[in-house]
Amino acid sequence: MRTELCDKLGIEYPIIGFTPSEHVAAAISKAGGLGVLGCVRFNDAGELDTVLDWMDANTGGKPYGVDIVMPAKIPAEGTQVDLDKLIPEEHKAFVERTLRELGVPELPEDTVERAGVLGWLHSVARSHVEVALKHPIKLIANALGSPPVDVIEQAHSHGVPVAALAGKAEHARRHVDNGVDFVVAQGYEAGGHTGEIGSMVLLPEIVDAVGAPVLAAGGIGSGRQVAAALALGAAGAWTGSIWLGTEEYLRTMPSSEAMQRALVAATSADTVRTRIYTGKPARLLKTRWTEAWAQPGAPEPLPMPLQNLLVSHAHNRLHEANDPGLVSMPAGQIIGRIDRIRPVAEIFAELLAGYDEALERLEKSR
Repeated sequence: MRTELCDKLGIEYPIIGFTPSEHVAAAISKAGGLGVLGCVRFNDAGELDTVLDWMDANTGGKPYGVDIVMPAKIPAEGTQVDLDKLIPEEHKAFVERTLRELGVPELPEDTVERAGVLGWLHSVARSHVEVALKHPIKLIANALGSPPVDVIEQAHSHGVPVAALAGKAEHARRHVDNGVDFVVAQGYEAGGHTGEIGSMVLLPEIVDAVGAPVLAAGGIGSGRQVAAALALGAAGAWTGSIWLGTEEYLRTMPSSEAMQRALVAATSADTVRTRIYTGKPARLLKTRWTEAWAQPGAPEPLPMPLQNLLVSHAHNRLHEANDPGLVSMPAGQIIGRIDRIRPVAEIFAELLAGYDEALERLEKSR
């Protein structure tokens, strides 16, 4: 399993693993792929710098990358207090009422809450870029399209290629025109922010539309699916949700046991695409929280980043409730393959073995 992507990124296998966990990202890199650390959880650039120091020391010299969210439509700048004034009172009342009806307990008084995702703001995202480029990263990706041209040029001046996710062929062409090096064709099945076209249709459309290497994303969690992606013209696979069910994930997020129990119990039908998480369409694990927002009378989600700021406190309470039925978590349809919690290395080895088995079956059918 070797493509041009391996030579460009210095990796052994063309498998990229996106994750908010530095422990998972490091393990993916050490297994021979490219671990990509999601940076949006870091509202403080100094905290990101510390975590990337840890990555430098714990990847065994293997390459890794970062994912920095920079929306094409720049949201209003400001502090959380400033932006909070833009949130309608009816939305705040709905959130509080829903938490009461679901029986979600208040947070303990000594809880240190993580602020809403101010990482959507370009000022914060640009500080992430500045910090990341001080480390030996091998890729900067943007989960919400092409970064600004000056950011692409800044990355290129440091010898770092840039990847951008696309849900349509027209988006992919625009990314490449802006200077993006790799296009991630992300199908409807994917977790988090995702478009409306399925991977089987989207991937060959984008491969045919651009001259740059294309990575397949959305619904990939087995070696057979990696083989299918390469057969459709991809230079590699971009994986994500499959790494939520790993032992290493708990090392970064030790209070995520309820989330992992929910994932193990879930099927591929137990996700929903909604704007209630950030204000943009995103696929989430289906729970009583997502169902409450789908009921008649629920308010329309706010635009990014106001929706995430609206629900940030609620997410903290839902997380601390330790109830699998109340998890608020982006997850793709591939979660149906998560039947137990395993180490990253075991899942990665299974991807490689499944790929070889798929090629053997094809060879026998010739």
